[in-house]
Amino acid sequence: MEYTLKNCQKLVDEWINTIGVRYFSELTNTAILMEEVGELARIMARRYGDQSFKDSDKASDLAEEIADVLFVLICLANQTEVDLEDAFRRSIEKKTERDKTRHQENPKLFST
Repeated sequence: MEYTLKNCQKLVDEWINTIGVRYFSELTNTAILMEEVGELARIMARRYGDQSFKDSDKASDLAEEIADVLFVLICLANQTEVDLEDAFRRSIEKKTERDKTRHQENPKLFST
């Protein structure tokens, strides 16, 4: 299976409706998303920031935490009938139009 956003949305929906029984409410999934983002932030603060790892944090898997965030985002997209491929395409188009010269003209991006 090719893992396009569309296919991922279908795969998550199938998983939820078979193994997961049903979707949690949108509000619950939003809270779960915040929990997952917090777990990702914890790893980032320790791996790339100034915090040190606790022994219990050392086995944390960055890729797994990013995937957990994506899974819950896909759940929310499915629940709210958002086509992620279309939404992402529109987002890239918006950013491209808005920022087509902004970053190249930002001296902060070129200083060390």
